[in-house]
Amino acid sequence: MLDSLSTAVLLLDGQLCVDYANHAAEQLLATSLAHLHAQPLDAFFDGADWSAAALRHALDLQQAYTQREARLHRLGSTLPVTVDYVVTPVPPGREHAPQLLIELLPLDRLLHINREDNLFTANQATRALVRGLAHEIKNPLGGIRGAAQLLERELARAELREYTQVIIGEADRLRALADRMLDARRPPSFREVNIHEVLERVRVILQAEVGDALRWVRDYDPSLPEVWADADQMIQVMLNIMRNAAQALLEMPRPGGSTAAGEPPCITLRSRVLRQSAIGTRRYPLLCLIEVQDNGPGIAEELREMLFYPMVTGRSQGTGLGLPIAQAIMQQHGGLIECESRPGKTVFKVLIPFRRVADGNTGAPIHAHP
Repeated sequence: MLDSLSTAVLLLDGQLCVDYANHAAEQLLATSLAHLHAQPLDAFFDGADWSAAALRHALDLQQAYTQREARLHRLGSTLPVTVDYVVTPVPPGREHAPQLLIELLPLDRLLHINREDNLFTANQATRALVRGLAHEIKNPLGGIRGAAQLLERELARAELREYTQVIIGEADRLRALADRMLDARRPPSFREVNIHEVLERVRVILQAEVGDALRWVRDYDPSLPEVWADADQMIQVMLNIMRNAAQALLEMPRPGGSTAAGEPPCITLRSRVLRQSAIGTRRYPLLCLIEVQDNGPGIAEELREMLFYPMVTGRSQGTGLGLPIAQAIMQQHGGLIECESRPGKTVFKVLIPFRRVADGNTGAPIHAHP
């Protein structure tokens, strides 16, 4: 019966070594019962997430307890898995001493869904805030600019007209900024789009800007179907993401033209098909995944959870509007942008359905290659 469960279950003996593991536990730990038998589990967990003293206390007092969001390290994988585990003492019987039953409950999928929901909620709230703020900025700007122009006509001295030109110029700059904040409201003009043409166009634009300062790696899946999207808006999304990556690489100190790890600054563009994947609560048979990866310094930890909020930026010259606008555009496409970052590796993942899904309609048909 235990082997038929989808929940990972292990049985520890009085020495806190593995006495039994069901099939789900073998899959979760990426190893077999033969390898686990008579071995302690502490090698699979960070020190703070696995306490032998707490386990012995539970065994001695026959008291159950639960550990929340522990980081489990599987053999052969560098990425930890987040789990809850429930410890239940098994009273001694005629044929065995006291034992501990451990249930491992993976949380990564739930945490991923919660993170996506938070992105959607935050983006909707900030879009409403930004729209209101942009309108409030634009309304007085016309009056300021007009008054400056009228004042300029009355001034005889050229040095005084320079001040009115500053006012007019700054008013125009603020108006352009407000227009950018409102631009994501434009409804998409959908058609079938080759996503690789979008990526190549943006790459050529940025390569013309930075020259040979960066190395570009293209890892495309040539069998990728066309996506149902607005080509101009997808160019805007990818340009925001890829330009951020380029600027992060160009602005960091690089002794000898290399990253801190001694590698040349590099941006990798990757395309893949995801099967039976979900965005939020909606599951898709096929999704397009675009990754923009750089080997720069990474995003500061305090900024990672706020990347898609407006006016949040880690660069002195940044406006903090590019990523919120890109996220708003992707939500209009039924897609999502996610980010994973650590020093030496930052990956922005753009998820987009191959066909439009709205109000239960599947939109344009998908022409997938075999």
